[in-house]
Amino acid sequence: MKQEKYPTNVSLIKYFLRGSIRYFIIAIIFAMFVSLFELVSPKIIGFMVDSILGNEKVNAPFYIQFVLNRIGGVEALKQNLLLLAGIVVFVYMLSAASRYIFRISNVKGAETLVQTMRDDLFDHILHLPFSWHSENHTGDIIQRCTSDVEQIKVFLSEQLTMLFRVVVLIVLALIFMAQVSLKLTLVAIIFIPMIIGYSYFFHHRIGSQFEKVDIEEGNLSAIAQENLTGVRVVRAFGREAYEKERFEQQNKYYTNMWVRLLNLLAAFWSTSDIFSQLQILSVMTFGAVLCVNGEITAGNYIAFVYYNALLKWPIRMIGRVIANMSKAGISIERLRYIMNSEEEKDAPDAMEPKMDEDIIFDHVSFTYENGNTEILKDINLKIEKGKTVGILGATGSGKSTLMYLLDRLYDIPENSGKITIGGIDIKKIKRSWLRENIGMVLQEPYLFSRSLEENIRIANSSASQFDVKDVARIAALDETISHFKQGYDTFVGERGVTLSGGQKQRAAIAQMLIKKPPIMVFDDSLSAVDSETDAKIRRALKEKLEDSTVILIAHRITTIMHADVIVVMDKGKIIELGSHDELIKKKGIYCQIHDLQLEQGLLDGEVEYARA
Repeated sequence: MKQEKYPTNVSLIKYFLRGSIRYFIIAIIFAMFVSLFELVSPKIIGFMVDSILGNEKVNAPFYIQFVLNRIGGVEALKQNLLLLAGIVVFVYMLSAASRYIFRISNVKGAETLVQTMRDDLFDHILHLPFSWHSENHTGDIIQRCTSDVEQIKVFLSEQLTMLFRVVVLIVLALIFMAQVSLKLTLVAIIFIPMIIGYSYFFHHRIGSQFEKVDIEEGNLSAIAQENLTGVRVVRAFGREAYEKERFEQQNKYYTNMWVRLLNLLAAFWSTSDIFSQLQILSVMTFGAVLCVNGEITAGNYIAFVYYNALLKWPIRMIGRVIANMSKAGISIERLRYIMNSEEEKDAPDAMEPKMDEDIIFDHVSFTYENGNTEILKDINLKIEKGKTVGILGATGSGKSTLMYLLDRLYDIPENSGKITIGGIDIKKIKRSWLRENIGMVLQEPYLFSRSLEENIRIANSSASQFDVKDVARIAALDETISHFKQGYDTFVGERGVTLSGGQKQRAAIAQMLIKKPPIMVFDDSLSAVDSETDAKIRRALKEKLEDSTVILIAHRITTIMHADVIVVMDKGKIIELGSHDELIKKKGIYCQIHDLQLEQGLLDGEVEYARA
């Protein structure tokens, strides 16, 4: 079992707090000052009622005695009540200033924490293997990086920092209350274990239910994300009613989960209210009896009731922290799953060798994780540098998997063969270097919500406008762009939604060509263009990029028939290998596919290209 980078929730929180901990420390310190000043005020008021307005003997704390000695004693205050009012106002001003610094520091700490978490999560997710992304729904990942991050922020900034203030408030309040009346203090604190007890009782139940809510919210987000990105497919197949019903069912289930959680929270807060009111009622009743019996003065009774009122909030706050700790714990666990997922790593001695060399697949076999079927079976293939290789095969024959392994989107397991470039195992080549030198155009290209020019330059931000237009010409995209009102500044929308399938594929080809990689892979990336455009693109590629190694994966023979070598695959094996003419003479599967596509008129566009 591999060792986790963040074995506990605390270790992950410590990592996230590295940029914001100083703000939270300042917030905690001034939160304690707020508590201190809040507790000093009742003492001053009690002293004023008993010794200034009344005739009780001065029995004030040391800090009040200190102030009295400096200003001339009780008589001086009786003759100058405005001074006493000024002292009270000054204490409240100190409290307000402390509260302001506490809130500013707390907010800054909270937002810095959120920024750090989002940056760390985004960076980590970008470096996770392709297989990890295949196993996890995008909607769920987004939900973890938004709702769960927010939940952690709320817990740390609004509750955990307040916990320190609460502890100080409770301790000092109980000390001051005990100085007034030990009997009355015992009445007040007898309810504290009860409040903490029922909070702990609800803690696990709330946590368990919140985890279910979080999971269902992720599922709901996944459905919404899939439908928004695939809206054209939904409409094209008239699936609106089905997807609407599917969303509503998940939304109803998610809502029911929330209702159950809210019922638990309602029960928790109702119980809290009952115990809190019982505590206040008991203190006021018993305190009134002691006051009537002369065991405490009226001023002390007022101060004690005030202290008890202050005590109500922090005791409830402790209960709230315990209850919300379960929710925050679930959120941290969900983020810990992401942060503990292992990033792609290079070997310590990884190299940056020449990439314009021969590529060799040496006894390569491969099975996807959690898969039962072997996708590739003992593949042996040599692709000479500067040559064009065509790969033909039915869906599921392993054509794309070959290229995923070449680009190390998936790694070949131990004892399952190897792939070398110039005799060097690709596992010993830096991934960034490997991918920088292998250009891939997929059958379903992804374009970002940017202009056409920005999408083409995405792989080479330093490319000039001349380079952009040049690769657009090679990809047979320049004529299409000339018909757009905004030309290269045309905004393509999310995933290139405003473009046709063929236009997106050609934009993706231009995007790859601007890198000028020595190895180019076209994974059925001409399937959405007509035969004439297909021929035009391949002719331009041959003229412009004759030194590059080109791998063409296709279902259509027109795309690969002029390749130097053609590989025919079936069920994960290479069953035929040779040039177009050689394979036609063999009268095998390639010849059968050729004749079938010829009958269907799919090869007519090649006549002009062959003559050219």
